[in-house]
Amino acid sequence: MMQKNRMKRLSLGMVLGLAGYACAVQADEKAYEFHTLAKGSHSWDGAALPAYPAGTPEVTVGRIVIAPGATLPFHQHPFINAGVMLRGQLTVTTEHGKTLQLATGDALIEVVHTWHRGENTGSEPVEIIVFYAGTADTPVTRLQH
Repeated sequence: MMQKNRMKRLSLGMVLGLAGYACAVQADEKAYEFHTLAKGSHSWDGAALPAYPAGTPEVTVGRIVIAPGATLPFHQHPFINAGVMLRGQLTVTTEHGKTLQLATGDALIEVVHTWHRGENTGSEPVEIIVFYAGTADTPVTRLQH
């Protein structure tokens, strides 16, 4: 009887292993694609990214819409963040005069602890999906007073 149970377990293990192999083969046959949009250890202005903050981690995903011709006030982010432009044209300027031109489809690793602002330089709304790697109970943006 023990021999019979061992054979059943062995057979089940082989079936599950083959099923796992079949799934892996399907994945290798373009069941999905992955495209890196941005990756790095520096923000778009060349500054090294800071260490992740201590505390309870909190990821925030947001959608920003900026009207045509609008300019955001100077602001900064206290932790690492990145975004993808879904549509529009945006000019980002730091307080020190560094600029970045963004258009539909562009991805960026945003500046951290640096005062900057964005201006919609196009004729349609700008739409950006942003990702913040922060800590619980810490705002993702601070406005300059």
